[in-house]
Amino acid sequence: MLTHLLCRWCCSCLSRLSLPTMKNFDSVVRLNIGGMKFWTTTDTLTQREPDSMLAAMFSGRHTLCLDSDKGYVFVDRDGKHFRHILNWLRDGVVPTLEDSEYSELMREAEYYQMLGLIDGIHAVLDKRKKEDDELHTELTRTDIIKCIQSERVRFRGVNLSGLDLSKLDLSYVDFSFACLKNVFFSRANLQCAKFRDVDAEGSIFHNATLRECEFTGANLRGALLAGACLQSANLQDACLVDSSFCGADLRSAHLQNADLTNANLEGAVLEGANLKGAKLSNANLKGANLQRAYLRHVNLRDTHLEGAKLDGANLLGAIR
Repeated sequence: MLTHLLCRWCCSCLSRLSLPTMKNFDSVVRLNIGGMKFWTTTDTLTQREPDSMLAAMFSGRHTLCLDSDKGYVFVDRDGKHFRHILNWLRDGVVPTLEDSEYSELMREAEYYQMLGLIDGIHAVLDKRKKEDDELHTELTRTDIIKCIQSERVRFRGVNLSGLDLSKLDLSYVDFSFACLKNVFFSRANLQCAKFRDVDAEGSIFHNATLRECEFTGANLRGALLAGACLQSANLQDACLVDSSFCGADLRSAHLQNADLTNANLEGAVLEGANLKGAKLSNANLKGANLQRAYLRHVNLRDTHLEGAKLDGANLLGAIR
């Protein structure tokens, strides 16, 4: 049975050379792994992983197929990671790789039945996961309160998903690149806070103070900002799909290229706001104050504008 498997591993040989024992071999072994050539020794292939497929092949108990011109033993596998296999057999050190590459190396280790390398890869991945978990440990509301007592507060890249931060004074706090999914910011003071490129999908900002905040590139899909004060806030390039700004104060807000598809801005004050390049497909602007707003070349064809105030708005080239 094992001889049959070994012949399959060494298929496509140009000829077979019957070798009664590997003791007649030179200690140097030439391997052709899927077209990639490697040189090593029988000691390397047999000592560290004695129960592996390679150790069985070169134990001296089996006949192997060789390329008669070059003297290479052929194994029909991708040779991309075989150097890591050999280095493990030589040194016993698991290589430093990306997680996706470990997945590929694991497949090769399983094929060659290298139990030590398999355990080593699992140990590395477990360590990385533990370090990653420690790095992204979520803070509590109490932790946040302690932090904001200092002069300069930054939560850049921190995962605060699901926290209740309502009614806190978070003015000038830097949340850039943080994960703020489903966070409660209701009635919080967030004046001049930075939310650049945050993921705040589903977060609640009811009646929050967001004057002069920066939301450039932020994901606020489905966020609730009803009654919020967003005077002079910067929401350029933000995703505001399905969000609610009912009755919100967006005077002089920057909404260039923002995606307001299906957003509800009924009764919102957008006086002097800049909506250049904004997407307003199916947006609800009923009763909104758009006086002196910049709507030049904006597509308003599918926008609900019943009762909206457009006095002094720049509608040059707008599609209605």
